[in-house]
Amino acid sequence: MNKETIEALRQIEKEKSIPFDLLIEALEDALHSAYQKTAHAVPFSEVKIDRETGEIRVFELIFPPGQEPQVEDEETEIDTSMAERQEITPEDFGRIAAQTAKQVIYQRIREAEQGIVFNEYADRIGEIVTGIVQQSDSRYTLVDLGRVEARLPKGEQVGTERYEHGMRLKAVIKEVSQNPKEPPIILSRRSEELVRRLFELEVPEISDGLVEIVGVAREPGYRSKISVVSHSDGVDPVGACVGPRGSRVRMVVSELRGEKIDIIPFDEEPARFVAKSLSPARVREVILDDEQREATVVVPDDQLSLAIGKDGQNARLANRLTGWKIDIKSETEMSEEETVYATAETEAQVVDGRCHALTVGGKRCPNAALPGSLYCGMPQHQGLDGEGA
Repeated sequence: MNKETIEALRQIEKEKSIPFDLLIEALEDALHSAYQKTAHAVPFSEVKIDRETGEIRVFELIFPPGQEPQVEDEETEIDTSMAERQEITPEDFGRIAAQTAKQVIYQRIREAEQGIVFNEYADRIGEIVTGIVQQSDSRYTLVDLGRVEARLPKGEQVGTERYEHGMRLKAVIKEVSQNPKEPPIILSRRSEELVRRLFELEVPEISDGLVEIVGVAREPGYRSKISVVSHSDGVDPVGACVGPRGSRVRMVVSELRGEKIDIIPFDEEPARFVAKSLSPARVREVILDDEQREATVVVPDDQLSLAIGKDGQNARLANRLTGWKIDIKSETEMSEEETVYATAETEAQVVDGRCHALTVGGKRCPNAALPGSLYCGMPQHQGLDGEGA
């Protein structure tokens, strides 16, 4: 090493924001390790670099008799305050130093750059980014984000999608790691957060706070359901997300490679929300069990398969979107499975606005009674009007 090397380290300090002393100390440690591997290395030594000239010197540490330190491993720090120093710099140490310096400087620059990336992106988890697909292997797809590369692991890819070289795609940042052997930013195309962020990009009312996405349920590559609510009178949350002639939702569907999206108006009344969540199916009745957080949904016979969906997909997404365990039955199934009878005459006289029918399990129907009736709108319950009262 020489003065030019010192000047180069000073320049690295300015450009990469790596402290000069940190670079020097790292070089000293690396050179000491290199010296200890030489054939004539002494038991106790240290390496020092002159901060002005770049001169490298190796010293033997000589301790008073009987006070030599006990070193258990290479990581053990020893007290050198009582030791005398005698220079023993090997003649050919300059060659070792040059090779070591290059390796250490490169490593420190890489670590510093990764540290900068980590600090920049660690607070951006959940954000959406746009990148260009570079290459793929059995572990992940490499994505160029501009100043930094990111990886899209197999477990975060959508099975129905193919990522071709040069393809532009959007993904959300799922994690930022400090593993020096791999790109630090981990992306996801499977995350439900991706659907949320795409709508935020396309729908100004969401970014302005007029419309809120309450929840997202997704089976990547196939179907998503989102629930939305308006915080401003006169703003239709579903219409805002759909956009003029479907333009906004169409952009989201395009980015998700054709994934179907159901936009559901959120409702604080659980029965109505459960019914809407099963869109596009039409629902006749919803019977809730608040204690078990279960919902029995009755649909017309011709709507049963639509409500359940292919392989149960529509029902599963509705379960996750609402947080209720949903059991879907056709009207015919409900009539066959349930034996309903009227409440006792004294109970029937109590008008509290709820349906007075009892199920076979002895629980009172939770639905609201129709105006002027003791029973809700279910046909089998209306058939009781006048029978048991």
